[in-house]
Parts: sequence; structure tokens; C-alpha cells
Amino acid sequence: MYVPASFAETDLATLHAFIEQNSFGTLVSQVAGLPFATHLPFLLDRNSGPHGSLIGHMARANPHWQELESQTALIILSGPHAYISPTWYEAENVVPTWNYTAVHAYGRVRLIHDDDALLKIVHDSIAIYERVMPRPWSLGHSEPFVSKLLKQIVGFRMEIEKLEGKFKLNQNQPIERREKVVRALEKQGGEDPLAVAKMIQAAISSKK
Repeated sequence: MYVPASFAETDLATLHAFIEQNSFGTLVSQVAGLPFATHLPFLLDRNSGPHGSLIGHMARANPHWQELESQTALIILSGPHAYISPTWYEAENVVPTWNYTAVHAYGRVRLIHDDDALLKIVHDSIAIYERVMPRPWSLGHSEPFVSKLLKQIVGFRMEIEKLEGKFKLNQNQPIERREKVVRALEKQGGEDPLAVAKMIQAAISSKK
């Protein structure tokens, strides 16, 4: 990923928090010599390896896993993004841009076929994503159902060998212009614009 120095985020704790908050991403590698992508939720193990590890599972019917273990894979995790109008700067000789946040993780994947390890991945995933529900659902212990489920999936773990963070938040603009962008995004409203505004404001505040 092209990451100009002004947009680079290198703090590991910040990158880990971003991954956990934006855990639905894209796994990319090659299948039959061509790029192949699968969209999946990922679990982060912060303490496995120098940069952590990403864990997940996919359908066994998906051909992606069959060549996965022999390659360096890329996992892309995207966060809030928003169009930035040059009118917001109230200045001349400026152009439109797009603010966005993304993390790229690279590493070699180890496939997981063991039923106990697969079941742990499934239970951990359910626990994380159900915890915000008013009545959290659980898988239960129906042996025939669980056994059939595990035969239909393949698990994987990727120890992160390289981790890149790009938080493009107008850092190349003066603070007064960035504050104008925050106000414009807050006025615009919407989940992504408001999230980007919050991130820009947090970055501004950290420099004061």
C-alpha cells in the first residue's frame, strides 16, 4: 500500500484497536495464478507473534483455502471514509480528496482442520459478535448439528509479518483547514462522515 509519511499510522496498539473495531475485511491471495478475494470477519490475537495474528474461517466449498497455505496473503481492513470538498477549505488552489482509514496485514497462513480448534474459532466469533445483542445467541451443544457444521468450514491463522496503517485525515493541510473539514463533516452527518470527523478532531487535539 502506498503510504505517505504524513498519513502513516505505526502505533501497534492503535492498529490493533482499529482491527478490532473494523474486523470485517478482505483476504487476498492467488488461486490458479490469479488474484482471489474472500470477504470475512477476522479475530485478532494481539499476543501471538510480534504484530499479532488474525484468525478466521471460510466455507470448505470456497476454493480459496486450497492454495492458501503456500503463499503470503494480504488481509485488508477498511474503516470510515468520506469525500472532502475543496469548498470547505475556503481557500484557492485546492482540490477535492477522499479521507479514509485502512490497515493491511501480510503473512503466511496456517490452515486449521482440527475439530476442537475449529469449534473454538466458531465459539470465539459468536461470543464477540453476539455480545452487543440484547439477547446473545449461542451455538449450543447439539452434537449432530455441530459436527455437520465443522465439516463445512476450514479455519486459518495468519501470524502478521508486516502491518501497515494508513489514516488519511488531511494531515497535509493546516490545522484551521482541518477544523473546517470537521465542522463540514459534522454538518453533513452520516455514520462515516461523523466517524471521520471524530478521527480528524482527535488527531488535531493530540497535536495541541
